[in-house]
Amino acid sequence: MPETRGLGKGIRALIPEGGMLPKEQVSRIKIEAIRQNRYQPRQRFEETKIQELADSIRESGLIYPLLVRKSSESGLNRPVYDLIAGERRLRALKLLEETEVPAIVRETTNEQALELALIENLQREGLNPIEEAQAYNRLAEEFSLTQEQIAAKVGRERATVTNTLRLLKLPTDVQKQISDGKLTLGHAKALLGLESDKTQRMLAEKIVKQGLSVRQAEALVRKTTTGGVIRRKAKDPNLASAEERLQRSLGTDVQIQHGRKKGWIRIAYYSLKDLDRLMGRLSKQ
Repeated sequence: MPETRGLGKGIRALIPEGGMLPKEQVSRIKIEAIRQNRYQPRQRFEETKIQELADSIRESGLIYPLLVRKSSESGLNRPVYDLIAGERRLRALKLLEETEVPAIVRETTNEQALELALIENLQREGLNPIEEAQAYNRLAEEFSLTQEQIAAKVGRERATVTNTLRLLKLPTDVQKQISDGKLTLGHAKALLGLESDKTQRMLAEKIVKQGLSVRQAEALVRKTTTGGVIRRKAKDPNLASAEERLQRSLGTDVQIQHGRKKGWIRIAYYSLKDLDRLMGRLSKQ
């Protein structure tokens, strides 16, 4: 049975301990009747990994069935299914030239389909950080979920969701370097300390070319922003508490900076739809 330790309450309702909901059963479905999951958060599939999975299935059989749902295009004499979870298994079965596959047919909403695909990828073989950030962003943008709601659904801390979404603020070419594995999540967090896209690109390239560690990258960013002088000042606990209350209320990252008499509040949004959500929430308060 797949491990469900990291699943949120909403997902546990969809993936019970036994793996299937009441009245569900495994059916044999023609592979040609299964369409690719448009909510699939994984964008990169390593051919060697798919081949290894195909070899394993050839040797030991398919352990877990696919999860699908009836498509709106399905007819009485021509059933069509949307794949929810199991794309790597489906690709492996195609390599083996199988014509049918065991699958569970489940009724789900579009939101649940994305949640399930996201959870499966996080639990079985992790998404890269950018794929994970884009999946969270889709939950926020397409289904108007707050970061707190997303965190509850996918079994993550809200701060983890917030920090992952911040990766989408990086230039697209830097995001690609993260997706390609040239930059780690630690490198990405260091680069987020830079304000300029141009500087982020320049330092990202330097990190890759010189093979810098995360600690070296942090030192490089520090040198770029402060001339190498470390200036750390503990945040006032009252300001930290205010930030936390605003983050919980607005469901997004909030930063407060206070000077001698005045300061500023920075509220993060991750799409125009998210901005509309925040404007609506602020106008009510």
